[in-house]
Amino acid sequence: MELMELMLKRRSVRKYAEEPIPEDKLEKIIQAGLMAPTSRNLKPWEFYLVWDRDTLKRLSEAKGSGAGMLEKCGAAIAVFADSDKADTWIEDCSIAMSFMMLMAEEQGIGNCWVQFLLRTGSNGSDAEENVRKILSVPGNFRIAGILSLGVKDSEPKPHSLDEIDKGKIHLV
Repeated sequence: MELMELMLKRRSVRKYAEEPIPEDKLEKIIQAGLMAPTSRNLKPWEFYLVWDRDTLKRLSEAKGSGAGMLEKCGAAIAVFADSDKADTWIEDCSIAMSFMMLMAEEQGIGNCWVQFLLRTGSNGSDAEENVRKILSVPGNFRIAGILSLGVKDSEPKPHSLDEIDKGKIHLV
């Protein structure tokens, strides 16, 4: 598949079939994240792979809204970074998550980025801190997001190049 075709095909998937993710596909997804470029090659990220159903349910409840798909996904990858290691941790982790999202699509695995940074739990708590506690992540580690993964329940319609807003391009 060409890269442009892959990018058009990749959609946020929030409903998953009750099938396990093949381990070889999951391994490729993680490898893609580990190959992502980082500022000064510092690679500040840490990936927390979550399979446990109870933990996925707890993660789905860690913020007020928008994380419900974690309860039914096949697996999730929480992407944290040692914020003391690089001041570019947000950018570095975002690139890694994007690489993993594209590889997941290439492998036919549905995925959706779940935002936790600067979000609150349903009780007003800090969503990032909630996830840190659930996964026993050290305090100096910051969350970029959680990538939900699963076998797609249905195949969403791809985007098209006609949807591109060329008004976002500014010639200077």
